[in-house]
Amino acid sequence: MLSPVSPWVQCTLCFSFAFGSHHATNACLTPICSLRGAAVTTVEGIGSTKTRIHPVQERIAKCHGTQCGFCTPGMVMSIYTLLRNHPEPSLEQLTEALGGNLCRCTGYRPIIDACKTFCNTSGCCQSKENGVCYLDQGINELPEYEEINKTSPKLFSEEKFLPLDPTQELIFPPELMIMAEKQPQRTRIFSGDRMTWISPTTLTALLEAKFNYPQAPVVMGNTSVGPDMKFKGVFHPVIISPDGIEELNFANCSHNELTLGAGLSLTQVKYILGEVIQNLPEEKTRMYRALLKHLRTLAGSQIRNMASLGGHIVSRHLDSDLNPLLAVGNCTLNLLSKKGKRQVPLNEEFLRRCPSADLKPEEILISVNIPHSRKWEFVSGVRQAQRQQNALAIVNSGMRVFFGEGGGIIRELSISYGGVGPTTVCAKNSFQELVGRPWNEEMLDAACRLVLDEVTLPGSAPGGRVEFKRTLIISFLFKFYLEVSQILKRMDPVHHPSLADNYESALEDLHSRHHCSTFRYQSADSKQLPQDPVGHPIMHLSGIKHATGEAIYCDDMPTVDRELFLSFVTSSRARAKIVSIDLSEALSLPGVVDIVTEEHLRGVNSFCILTKPEELLRTEEVSCVGQLICAVIAESELQAKRAAQRVKVVYQDLQPLILTIEEAIQHSSFFKPERKLEYGNVDEAFKVVDQILEGEIHMGGQEHFYMETQSMLVVPKGEDQEIDVYVSTQFPKYIQDIVASTLKLPANKVMCHVKRAGGAFGGKAFKTGVLAGITAFAASKHGRAVRCVLEREDMLITGGRHPYLGKYKAGFMNDGRILALDMEHYSNGGASLDESLLVMEMGLLKMENAYKFPNLRCRAWVCRTNLPSNTALRGFGFPQAGLITESCITEVAARCGLAPEQVQMINMYKEIDQTPYKQEINAKNLIQCWKECMAMSSYSLRKAVVEKFNSENYWKKKGLAMVPLKFPVGLGSVALGQAAALVHIYLDGSVLVTHGGIEMGQGVHTKMIQVVSRELRMPMSNIHLRGTSTETVPNTNISGGSVVADLNGLAVKDACQTLLKHLEPIISKNPQGTWKDWAQAAFDESISLSATGYFRGYESNMNWETGEGHPFEYFVYGAACSEVEIDCLTGAHKNIRTDIVMDVGCSINLALDVGQIEGAFIQGMGLYTIEELHYSPQGVLYTRGPNQYKIPTICDIPAELHISLLPPSQSSSTLYSSKV
Repeated sequence: MLSPVSPWVQCTLCFSFAFGSHHATNACLTPICSLRGAAVTTVEGIGSTKTRIHPVQERIAKCHGTQCGFCTPGMVMSIYTLLRNHPEPSLEQLTEALGGNLCRCTGYRPIIDACKTFCNTSGCCQSKENGVCYLDQGINELPEYEEINKTSPKLFSEEKFLPLDPTQELIFPPELMIMAEKQPQRTRIFSGDRMTWISPTTLTALLEAKFNYPQAPVVMGNTSVGPDMKFKGVFHPVIISPDGIEELNFANCSHNELTLGAGLSLTQVKYILGEVIQNLPEEKTRMYRALLKHLRTLAGSQIRNMASLGGHIVSRHLDSDLNPLLAVGNCTLNLLSKKGKRQVPLNEEFLRRCPSADLKPEEILISVNIPHSRKWEFVSGVRQAQRQQNALAIVNSGMRVFFGEGGGIIRELSISYGGVGPTTVCAKNSFQELVGRPWNEEMLDAACRLVLDEVTLPGSAPGGRVEFKRTLIISFLFKFYLEVSQILKRMDPVHHPSLADNYESALEDLHSRHHCSTFRYQSADSKQLPQDPVGHPIMHLSGIKHATGEAIYCDDMPTVDRELFLSFVTSSRARAKIVSIDLSEALSLPGVVDIVTEEHLRGVNSFCILTKPEELLRTEEVSCVGQLICAVIAESELQAKRAAQRVKVVYQDLQPLILTIEEAIQHSSFFKPERKLEYGNVDEAFKVVDQILEGEIHMGGQEHFYMETQSMLVVPKGEDQEIDVYVSTQFPKYIQDIVASTLKLPANKVMCHVKRAGGAFGGKAFKTGVLAGITAFAASKHGRAVRCVLEREDMLITGGRHPYLGKYKAGFMNDGRILALDMEHYSNGGASLDESLLVMEMGLLKMENAYKFPNLRCRAWVCRTNLPSNTALRGFGFPQAGLITESCITEVAARCGLAPEQVQMINMYKEIDQTPYKQEINAKNLIQCWKECMAMSSYSLRKAVVEKFNSENYWKKKGLAMVPLKFPVGLGSVALGQAAALVHIYLDGSVLVTHGGIEMGQGVHTKMIQVVSRELRMPMSNIHLRGTSTETVPNTNISGGSVVADLNGLAVKDACQTLLKHLEPIISKNPQGTWKDWAQAAFDESISLSATGYFRGYESNMNWETGEGHPFEYFVYGAACSEVEIDCLTGAHKNIRTDIVMDVGCSINLALDVGQIEGAFIQGMGLYTIEELHYSPQGVLYTRGPNQYKIPTICDIPAELHISLLPPSQSSSTLYSSKV
């Protein structure tokens, strides 16, 4: 039964199903053959705008829990399934239900808010950290900020929500019940062209099938076989899938052991263990408690609902969470075949697949015997992963010790580790030597030395992190020693000493409590008209459609007649000459229509990205893994992908292979030009300072991890060479240009359409254009529509945030004033320049963050390496450059013996000042944000409590830190700031608006409708926005840089004001009329009811020769304070609380703007804490997909999150004085 936790689930839940109870599962892992007799419910089935929406759908939308919306159906179905089983769930149940869902946009808080509306909970955080609840009054030590505690009203109104009425839910279809009762038990066989699915319903039939097909896998949950077949090319001509066999799905608790059927799902095992623990004496349940603890963090509930216990055991994955525990627990496996029964121990021989201890091909695992724990026997399991839940362990362990009749003398000791070898490793020899020794520190010291000698990890071990894994091996052993020592002291206080007080924290779980959030934000202007929506928390325009599954993304578009599918063949080498490409086998496969190579694109195989040309397809030499070599076009997606795997490419490796920044520096491998910014006289300043400090900091990259991967559909119109491109992109104009160039057409024959993008974050611009150009060529060549949708190989092709190396030399006075700062920035640009130079420039212009350094010099280089080209990602160079500066500030503070916040404050901009590029700045709001954050977070009070905690706890530590923010907003060019819009008024008084901005989750379309509503003084319900298209608004700029709503909103406003000017005579004649009256009157008088709007862009310039300019129109200010707890033994950490104060000007839509603040914070938290890109020494990305690349989940967000917006500040140049 091959069904461990799936490492390849890409989305986060598609449907629920019921066989009498409700289970949330992943559609991509659920074989259709396994659903006979099940009632399947998808998000469309629980409610829609055409019938009625379900309360879950309504609340997640109206609580602002959707942004791009791509993950929302999964969130809805997880909550829906929970409510079907628990109509009034606890917060713990809700958190567990959503633990397997991923969201890249929202930061999860509004989703939690929607969930809480179904719970009976108070508004308090329910646990007072440091004895203080944020919602209690009087915690702030600064009386002038006492108003900060007065939080604003909620961003939504619960009173208007539809009630949840369980009696109105869907029932299990009676037809299925009748079918189940009347249908005889017989084996069902489903046959296809290539494989057969056998579904036995009795144990006898199962044994017969396994006897006839001994090599066929037995599938229960399909969480291992399914991903292997889909992603690794593993093929099984026969699959055996038992259906409802009682002998595989039972639990029996006898006087000395618990027997669990191998077919039980991990969710069922979890519930069974919980019941057994309640009913047995504590001393008998120690193994079960350890298993249950692991099960709570093993994968998400959707996977646990599918994965079987037997599959998890038999798969014997190296990072299995349960096998190390079961291996130390003297468990036995009950096997059965037509030849009879037998038992094998679940031990090291079984885990290593030794023939004498393994299953025979015709055998089935029927059940597992797990002995009760004995008196004086202790069991523990410890694991460490990249995040707390739903992540494969880096290292895990099962540990058991038995003392016989007490006395603390070891009679049995068994410890197994996962993640440190090809399978679970049992340190048997080491612990045999410890039998007979007392449980004391001398034994611990010997155990540590013995286990490190036996459990060896070579430096080249798969997965890397060798030193960290070695540390974890010892840390887990030490934790077990402390845990057992504590229990022994409790059971026999006379013979066993107490642990030191400051050691006890090593055994405590990291800080955990219910999520709590508060907001303090602006009220709408009291002078506004009642119907004016600007400044109000308006729900996302597509929120309801996101929640019902009716929002259409690129791949949701219906199949076009005779549509083809395109799949890319990518380079498997990082730097090599292509010796030959053999297409013959791929072309011979059924359904394959063509393979596009560089030869077909001769003359159009390159296009200029910013200033440098980039090839679309490579056939002579490749410079990174993932580079596009050719494209297979076939009748179906499956046929295209199969054929792509059959293209044979022969390489000749080239040297040198450059992967890291250090290697690029060694080989002087840089893109031109170098950039430099200098202010003051750095060299002279170094002569007068008290101290000089030098340091460096490395920062890894980050994947965009948008939920919707790169997707496009190209449709030739069949007339006049016209072609339509439907694509998920941030830059329609660029798509139009590259397609026109590739097809040798004028741009007016190519129309690019974008309804919405399922997330982007900077990753759907230039590389998307390359993919679209090739797809369009295939469509044009064959005169048929072609669709291209990448899976998570998207990560292999597209690149992400640039890894950085920052070096600094700081000259400072003893009071912390930094008078001289000399820095070098190196970014890993990858194989081609892409947007790397622009990102580097923006990083330079933002590098000083909130600080005024009177003498500053920074030089910057983009390194050319053999990795996929990195590109823009949220923050655009600032997260890397800002970290370098903050690192320097922290080191200066340590050298001076000062608190970091003191050094931050003394170096901070002071109101009217000048940036290093000599642009004037007014930092008044920066200072205000800093002071308010200090007060709102009760920084001084909590810092003292944190210091006390750290002095009392040796193995757990807390940190509390403040960070200010000065983020310049602008694109550095007037031309890049242009925007246009088109507004039509129809004769019934309705309005259609379109503009050049892309809706990718930030709510720009919603804001544009708010703008039209304000300007034309009409209800938002009268206004419609169809999407973005080069057909209606030409020459659009890229949507990014935090200016999409500002620039396009000014264009929309301009169009509305033009219309009002046209209509002024009409309206003045009939001021009490309706828009329908005015539109008809204007039409009768031949007055245009359509207008274009235009904004030429803010004045912006930067001269890199002189290092001076005015590149930005305005600055966004902020400050944040976070408290974090860390386990010093394992590196596990938890963000306890974060307070954020932001200056956003006058918010156009509070809900959307707060959502952007939260989402950006959580994405940044992922960047700095858990998200890591790992490459092989040959340049192959290991961390492809959610199995290896971990973004934050709902369990990772701060337990408390408090956000405050400064009171509105007027800025005449921006849209309604908004800064977001």
